[in-house]
Amino acid sequence: MADDAVLSLKSRVSEAEWRTRVELAALYRLVALHGWDDMIFTHISARVPGPEHHFLINPYGYYFDEITASSLVKVDLDGNIVQETADFINPAGFTIHSAVHAAREDAKFVIHLHTVNGVGVAAQQGGLLPISQNACLLQHQVAYHGYEGLALNHDERERLVADLGDKPLMLLRNHGTLAVGETAAQAWIGIFFLERACAQQVAALSAGPDQVLIAPDQAQAETKTQGRGIGFVAALAWPGALRQLDRKSPGYDA
Repeated sequence: MADDAVLSLKSRVSEAEWRTRVELAALYRLVALHGWDDMIFTHISARVPGPEHHFLINPYGYYFDEITASSLVKVDLDGNIVQETADFINPAGFTIHSAVHAAREDAKFVIHLHTVNGVGVAAQQGGLLPISQNACLLQHQVAYHGYEGLALNHDERERLVADLGDKPLMLLRNHGTLAVGETAAQAWIGIFFLERACAQQVAALSAGPDQVLIAPDQAQAETKTQGRGIGFVAALAWPGALRQLDRKSPGYDA
């Protein structure tokens, strides 16, 4: 499963699909670069441009820093692999990602992680607290979904998407974090800020809940308004993220 064992698909798929594959592979590498991967578990997916409702997801067994544009597996909403490949996918990843892609036309990219800090905050009764600037920017954009066990039951999909609603971020209780975006850049900046807010909360609460300052209500409201420009920030930060990959984790675009 090394990178050089995967035949390049660049000349065998449409230009639009190839661009999506490269951006999705970049997301996998960025997650690994930040130490947010969970060995071969968790998933990031992308909707393939075109009339078919197909999406791309990681082959089960690859580490995130091994993912390339060509190694990604194309599946339909029923979990059927619709390309020639010797690899297979994790059914738990299919359950969560197929639900979100089917319900949200704007969810072109979906990131789901099991980080220590993300799970830590998802397991806290109060959820994401307004104790950091990042949390104040995001808290009104975060949905919550209760834990139901490993995501293998397809009937959980309706409840998950109902809980997500139209929000771009979610804390899956006792489980992890999730971000969706119209673009890879939007999904990346969303998960980056959410993971940073969770890490800041875990650090702050280490002093004890009685020692933590909650941001004033007026400041929370002001930050919420100021956060409406996050789309611009995403578009500005994404090219830099790709340049960072070119320096530190080249080969994702193969």
